Amino acid sequence: MRIIAGEWRGRRLFAPEGEATRPTSDRTRETLFSMLVSRLGSLEGLKAADLFAGSGALGLEALSRGCAHCLFVDSDAAAIRAIRRNIANMQAQSRSDVRASSALSLGPAREALDLVMLDPPYASGAGAVAIDKLARLGWIGPQTWVSLETTRDEGVAVKGFEIAAERTVGKAQLYLMRQSAT
Repeated sequence: MRIIAGEWRGRRLFAPEGEATRPTSDRTRETLFSMLVSRLGSLEGLKAADLFAGSGALGLEALSRGCAHCLFVDSDAAAIRAIRRNIANMQAQSRSDVRASSALSLGPAREALDLVMLDPPYASGAGAVAIDKLARLGWIGPQTWVSLETTRDEGVAVKGFEIAAERTVGKAQLYLMRQSAT
């Protein structure tokens, strides 16, 4: 795995040891960020979160492309070690916050983020549950873009959210969502 674009383009990422984590493929990340950039124009200065972070590849890609700050959350100890190693390798400690906990256990937010990326275990339903809870806790607001990766055959519906775009990449399905206007 490598960073695809931006400041750290081509830099290697370390995956967590063991089989507990399924890193997002380079091709899937490339598709996701293409979808985001086509809607946002730029990630410059945005505040993001990489939830169910694994290696931290999504958050580090966002930082490489100009995000000002990223919150990385994962409950697996091997994942947290890999995230910290990758952040140190990019010298991105000042732009990163790493939390060893479940995305479902985050408390109330100080302010809504600009971008929330979720890559939960496939077929768990945890992504939809997390999006609903994070919206109620203020992490996700009307301006927030939410990306969710699932399996190709796993449908997604989150009350109060509309799907702005979706793409199939191999076995993965990518969704971009925002809160509904009503």
